[in-house]
Amino acid sequence: MVTKQLRDLPENADLRRADSLAREIFSDVANKWALLIIEALGERTLRFSELRDEVEGVSHKMLTQNLRMLERNGLVDRKVHPTVPPKVEYTLTEPGRALRATVDLICGWTHEYLGHIESARDRFDA
Repeated sequence: MVTKQLRDLPENADLRRADSLAREIFSDVANKWALLIIEALGERTLRFSELRDEVEGVSHKMLTQNLRMLERNGLVDRKVHPTVPPKVEYTLTEPGRALRATVDLICGWTHEYLGHIESARDRFDA
């Protein structure tokens, strides 16, 4: 990572720790399911079953693991309502919404350069 280039950090900032944390977070969220969950939540609040329906192909286990990881990293807020059975809702936090905006930019980049990428792959695979 390039956290060593960050400005406005306190003089006593532990850059190695910041670098390590950045790598860890990136490793956590840069997976297929996490990105699809972030996109599915968007600006909405969804229950677990609604989220599972939105993220096509995700298993119960993978959805649970990724929601826990996103909550641990402060990207998703989990709210449990005291009902029987418990009603659990998930919402993106402010950092989660900011990450979603970044993911949207990456998707836009993909659309913009799709033709170039496909041409390069065709040349490479020939």
